[in-house]
Amino acid sequence: METITFPDLISVKAIEPYILWVEYSDGTSGKVDLSHLAGRGVFEYWNQIDNFNKVRIGKETGALEWNDEIDICPDSVYLDLKQKTFEDYAQDK
Repeated sequence: METITFPDLISVKAIEPYILWVEYSDGTSGKVDLSHLAGRGVFEYWNQIDNFNKVRIGKETGALEWNDEIDICPDSVYLDLKQKTFEDYAQDK
């Protein structure tokens, strides 16, 4: 079975409450709305918007990170931007 790889997340910036601008190594970029997560479980950390603005790219994982407890897979964000399921993306490869 072939390994499916995704482009690297190369840039992230909080631009509005719970909205990020992301850019990937293949040129894909756009807004990501994470408001559906805000205030839930570990995401209560974002209740202080300054905490949401601390987003960064994890040095070891390449994930979207805020602290040691909160990270989001960059591949799932990429698929959301492309409006594709994993199966659709894999089929295109």
